[in-house]
Amino acid sequence: MQTSRRIFFNPTSLPGLRTKPPRRDFYNGGITPRPMVGLRNGMWRGIRKESTETGEDQSGHITAGLNEGILFIDNIFPLKLTWLLRYPLRSERNLPDLLNRFHSQTLSALDPIGLVKRAIPTSLPLKITEILPRFKDGGAFVKFSHPDAITAKEIEGLVGRYLDENPVKPWFNPFRGIRTRLVVGKPWLEDLHRFPSCRIKVEFIPTSPGGTAAELSQETLYSLFRKYGKLAEITSQASDSKVLPKFAYLDFARMRHAIMARNCMHGIKIAENQGGGAAGTELRIWDWLLNHPRIVIPALVVITSGVAIAVFDPIRTFFIRARVEHSFNLKDNRVYKWFKNQAEDIFTFRLHKAEEASLDAIWNDRKQVIDQLGTWLMETAESFIVIQGPRGSGKKELLDQALQGRAQKTLYIDCKKIIEARGDSATISAAASEVGYRPLFAIFNSMSSLIDLAAQATIGSKSGLSETLDSQLKKIFETTTTALKQVALSHRKKDDKDATLSDEDFLEAHPEYRVVVVVDNFLHRNEETIVYDKIAEWAATMTIENVAHIIFLTNDISYSKSLSKALPDRVFRSIALGDLSPEAAKKFVISHLDQQQDSPTEDVVKLSPSQKRRDLNELDECIDVLGGRLTDLEFLARRLKTGQTPSHAIKEIIQQSASEIMKMYLLTADKGDRKFSAQQAWTLVKLLAEKDLRYNEVLLSNIFASSLTPAASNGEAALEALAAAELISIKTQNGRPATILPGKPLLRESFKTIVSDTALRARLDLAALKENIAIETKSITKYEDELTVLGNLPRQRELGARIQFLLDNLASSQQKVEQWTKETVALKKVLSEQY
Repeated sequence: MQTSRRIFFNPTSLPGLRTKPPRRDFYNGGITPRPMVGLRNGMWRGIRKESTETGEDQSGHITAGLNEGILFIDNIFPLKLTWLLRYPLRSERNLPDLLNRFHSQTLSALDPIGLVKRAIPTSLPLKITEILPRFKDGGAFVKFSHPDAITAKEIEGLVGRYLDENPVKPWFNPFRGIRTRLVVGKPWLEDLHRFPSCRIKVEFIPTSPGGTAAELSQETLYSLFRKYGKLAEITSQASDSKVLPKFAYLDFARMRHAIMARNCMHGIKIAENQGGGAAGTELRIWDWLLNHPRIVIPALVVITSGVAIAVFDPIRTFFIRARVEHSFNLKDNRVYKWFKNQAEDIFTFRLHKAEEASLDAIWNDRKQVIDQLGTWLMETAESFIVIQGPRGSGKKELLDQALQGRAQKTLYIDCKKIIEARGDSATISAAASEVGYRPLFAIFNSMSSLIDLAAQATIGSKSGLSETLDSQLKKIFETTTTALKQVALSHRKKDDKDATLSDEDFLEAHPEYRVVVVVDNFLHRNEETIVYDKIAEWAATMTIENVAHIIFLTNDISYSKSLSKALPDRVFRSIALGDLSPEAAKKFVISHLDQQQDSPTEDVVKLSPSQKRRDLNELDECIDVLGGRLTDLEFLARRLKTGQTPSHAIKEIIQQSASEIMKMYLLTADKGDRKFSAQQAWTLVKLLAEKDLRYNEVLLSNIFASSLTPAASNGEAALEALAAAELISIKTQNGRPATILPGKPLLRESFKTIVSDTALRARLDLAALKENIAIETKSITKYEDELTVLGNLPRQRELGARIQFLLDNLASSQQKVEQWTKETVALKKVLSEQY
């Protein structure tokens, strides 16, 4: 439904363009607007439909009747300031408001409609009936009526000669006057987001449906369009082209000439004697879409990207190389080293040396692994290495020991910082920071996202200025690959015996020059994310191209699932780190004690701290309980340094661990997005306190097979989540999960401590029994429903086996429910009596 509104100002009511004597209005010093400006075709001229550009009867076209003509007058609006006149681009329904601004006190002398009035001599026998401004074309259509004694063509000539003798030049273009031409076609008053250009596309259309159109020659096109301005080029459609309708491109020397030609010639019918064929040919003229946002914006994206690559990529490569080679590292500066050596002569820094000495105690236990890792890094074959082990197993310390002497050719990437970043922009910034990729211009990506939103609202599709997380990570890693390759090839010299080898062959022949890329905390979170996939793909590419040695450090035992996607046809080398042996663990703790800083007395000189203690006979038993986890051993050693006995220290460690387990897995009210339930965790805690469990047996239990918690309904996913949280560990056999153990040796005693709490055990058992009862009740309901359906069927002998099967299952479930119900009564009694 189209609404009407009163327009107190419009082009047809301008002074000098009305057919009636003007009344004094508020544009000429009056106080109130003129409510009625006269009649036209039986309608009040003060009432106009909301749209002013869709033409007669909303057809999108304007035509001239008997004794009428249409002139197109150009250069009355500035083309380059269209955005200022109409922003954002919309239909010209806001024309009255715009002209109101033009007619304000400060702009009255610059009125564009006044230019139209000045361009038409008052002596001509014509009457202006309508003016339709075309902002994006920089001109206006002027419709007029004339007497029989003169033709529209003659009026065009008179107006043209008048403008030659009396040029009218607008304020925004003082060097070029206004031009006008008679409209000989049927102009299309479109308000699409298409913008003028020097090129127009002329399509040859049949004059009637089903007819044929003639393809006009270049000579004919030249004769038709040359009067509107100088033509730079005419390009006909290829003779073998199957595109219909046939077309040609006309390139004008000036944009305004192309605008004039399109507005005056669109819809013209070319007769046979003019080259239009037997049935005639209609010309449809379009602005060439080069200026359409769908083409312009992507073109700008390509140009901007090209400039960014040419200018900033070398800078980013330089910074990545500087990070790998430690070019700006203060610790490698000679002056810094001198001051450090002078300070070490004065201060002892015994605490730092104590930690180094304590770590030396474990290298003998893992010397074979260190040597194996060093050997792999010197082989010419592809180096794709994975070091897997639980948290606190000393993966990074082991790697530091193996990479001694290669520190200046090592790039560390911590996935934890990237994964924990919030939002795509923060993730991109974190990834760039890890490899030294700068400048990043993260703010520009945010601005580009806003531009994308604006472009999508304007043209219906994104501009492509902003980049996705996938594309940004790909760009960062590709630039990093280039930098790492340059670092490796920087050792190449022209006079080497391998000077004739290609870059790829040289890198393959010299593994000692390749950079070592260490990806720490890979699969830090047990979740699917594009970051892990992109890192794995990038690492695989560098490995295949022999650009770098790749070493992954991960806690996740299922790392092969992610890495196999990147290298499906390659076998990567792996090292599984476990706990230290009891002997190495004891040496590690004692080395911590022996490096304890004491007052310089004679006793300290004669006896080490471990020799002075009389309670270290308890250490063997404590280490059997604690296990060989490096972080736990350090925790124990620090407690011993404070004066605690081993038995007292291990008791407090167990109690603290038990409290953390209850808080994190068993008693937490807010479950968050975890993939396991408290009942599943409690079932494992209670069973693992006594013995190790069979993996498949646990999966068959009700709590894991039929959990009522939606997030924990997948038993295998729940076990993987608990393993990722390090409550349990899963031991494999022949590549399949076989045994479930506590996450670390200490947890066994922690589980026993939790289970020994009678009230806590009753509470958790009660929750588990209630879920079991609910699961069996659900099964009973299912059996009953099926028995009801079978009971309504005709009696058949074949149904007897199925009915008996359902009855047996129903009875078995009912027995379980009755047994568990009795147990819940006993547990409730315990809870009512125990604190």
